[in-house]
Amino acid sequence: MKKSIRNLAVATGGASAALALTVSPASAVPSTVWTVTPSPASITAVNSGNIVLSVNGIAMTCTKSNGAGTGQSTTGNPATVGNITSIAFGATGAPCTSLLGNVTTVATTPWTIVAQDYTAGTGVTKGHVGNVDAKVTVGACVFRVTGKASGTYTNSTGALAVNSLAGELTVVSATNCGSAVPVGAKPTFKGTYLFKAGSVIPKIVGSNP
Repeated sequence: MKKSIRNLAVATGGASAALALTVSPASAVPSTVWTVTPSPASITAVNSGNIVLSVNGIAMTCTKSNGAGTGQSTTGNPATVGNITSIAFGATGAPCTSLLGNVTTVATTPWTIVAQDYTAGTGVTKGHVGNVDAKVTVGACVFRVTGKASGTYTNSTGALAVNSLAGELTVVSATNCGSAVPVGAKPTFKGTYLFKAGSVIPKIVGSNP
């Protein structure tokens, strides 16, 4: 009887191993190959329309914003296909504004451009801007925001449209802000930037081998 049980265990174990070998390769999801052209690339970006950071219903609006960074091909999902190495909010004669007064924002970079899903029919990549870190000053109130912001990139226009979801960004510190901007508040960030690599629009294409 003991021998029969032992033989059954051996047979069952062998069948399980065979099943694992059969199922594992079929269930594996291949990494996405992200092709960025040109790559590597030096990229500049300027806003198209207003850039708005909203905290507790208080909109902080910039009519001018620009940035610079790099783009590169890579493999993975999600995968970092670019880095924002500098970004400015507001300009001389066109400061960012809010109901609480003018707004000054200093970003700690690099921020990352992360790709997650590509639709060939539209040339649109879904993903997010990651590693967001910025110190915002409005009047005597100074607060720091960190996190990420969801967005899409469209190859035909070079538009990176950022529209963060609730909870992606968080106020991690605040001084002299009171209840207007408390620690733990969840801001939203929305705006569109147009990308150029020299005189051409950079493109992002995702494919699975």
